[in-house]
Amino acid sequence: MDYTQIIYEVADHIATITLNRPDQLNAFTGTMMREVIDAFDQVDADDDVRVVIVTGAGRGFCAGADLSGGGETFSRGGSDEIPADVGIPRDGGGLVSLRIFDCKKPVIGAINGAAVGVGVTMTLPMDIRLASEHAKFGFVFARRGIVPEACSSWFLPRLVGISQAAEWCYSGRVFPAAEALAGRLVRSVHAADELLPAARAIAREIAENTSAVSVALTRQMLWRMLGAEHPMEAHKVDSRGILARGRAADAREGVVSFLEKRAPHFPDTVSADLPDIFPPHETPKFS
Repeated sequence: MDYTQIIYEVADHIATITLNRPDQLNAFTGTMMREVIDAFDQVDADDDVRVVIVTGAGRGFCAGADLSGGGETFSRGGSDEIPADVGIPRDGGGLVSLRIFDCKKPVIGAINGAAVGVGVTMTLPMDIRLASEHAKFGFVFARRGIVPEACSSWFLPRLVGISQAAEWCYSGRVFPAAEALAGRLVRSVHAADELLPAARAIAREIAENTSAVSVALTRQMLWRMLGAEHPMEAHKVDSRGILARGRAADAREGVVSFLEKRAPHFPDTVSADLPDIFPPHETPKFS
């Protein structure tokens, strides 16, 4: 796919996805949705990519949905994808969030400016969020007469707690990076010119020192166990994971490199060696 509204770059085992409509503060469109989903497909297919950074071009990260359609902007409900079991258009932001959730690589959000509406909800399934001191956030849906989207009613309370999620969503107000930090929405706040270097430093720490397959499994384990009813469910998954990975080449290399006091060179790849350690389940459907 040729990208017109994002930039996709890979260097030093780090993929950077840049939302690229700077004159519109990277407002979200159907085209951007499809391009971001395609970029994450590339990420998962490329064993050279170990970590993903998502950021925005210019002054904004993503100012929310493109409102150029005026009062009818939200009248169609979302994307043009209408599965037979749903019968209504799928929420485009939700398609992006679900694709990020399913990504096999860690995802870091480098939020360089305004992140409002879908501009903030799309960051919630990212594993780590860093913000520029100039960033602003807003779950503004109630002020536009709609409701939170992009699966944020599932992600946000798990990240910041139900009370903080409720306050931000009920009021719909825009708040600064310092409040996002205090509310645990972001990991840290940085000067504008230090944001991407800070994100890349975290990405390099992961890429240079860890097993790609171990990180991919760990990402799935942490997110999926958020919905487990009992720690026994995690124990079962942990046990399958330890058995599968303990027999793998990466485990031998991890131990030997430690004993030999050298950097590890993990041979396993996500495309070929990622085991399925989760019990069979059906993908949840709309009713």
